[in-house]
Amino acid sequence: MSFTIYPAIDMRGGRCVRLLQGDYGKETVYGDSPFEMAKRFAEDGASWIHMVDLDGAKDGKRVNDRFVIQAARELPGVQIQIGGGIRTEADIAHYLDNGIARVIIGSIAISNPEFALAMIERYGSRIAIGLDARNGFVATHGWIETSEVKAVDLGRRFAEAGAETFIFTDIATDGTLAGPNIDATVALAEATGKEVIASGGVSSLDDLRRLAAAEGVSGAIVGKALYEQRFTLKEALRIGE
Repeated sequence: MSFTIYPAIDMRGGRCVRLLQGDYGKETVYGDSPFEMAKRFAEDGASWIHMVDLDGAKDGKRVNDRFVIQAARELPGVQIQIGGGIRTEADIAHYLDNGIARVIIGSIAISNPEFALAMIERYGSRIAIGLDARNGFVATHGWIETSEVKAVDLGRRFAEAGAETFIFTDIATDGTLAGPNIDATVALAEATGKEVIASGGVSSLDDLRRLAAAEGVSGAIVGKALYEQRFTLKEALRIGE
């Protein structure tokens, strides 16, 4: 299994930000242009870029989609995956029709699993299931609410329905640079038998090496560590080679 590095661009108010453990009140701004940040990542050799519409996740509708579409159109050779504020098939089609490679379904997978299952059947590998967990239970709506559904149980259900890619975020580690929750990520991979992309807590190249060596982990989303210059994207990409 190859290992892919996904540099992350979280968008709020048209800017690049990072939140601490998903807390909208603990925001750090890292740039005024999501597209320029994506362009910089592309120039450094990224083959994928992970983008999140934080306003969309909170409001339940697309807000920062223009930056995502601009990146997909103007950065040839780079594939974009987007999450946040995707609630309808029209949202999914809007992105896929405008060149986005993969759309991440998160909150709607909890509130309307039948819809998510239908989208997996219709769009196949272009749909990823985003499972953001707090203490093992899935959190929704920009991590504001925590459900009573265990991430591994939901993952297993969607895997059986045909989902091929999962993105797992441990909220306790996200934005903390405290190291990823490898055990929970591997547990999801074992439960689903599918590829799982790790998100949250990556602070060092050693973290990436451990994830790359973990069974069933196909990639890692890296955000704050890049913005805080813990290592460069070029250094991270060499681990995935």
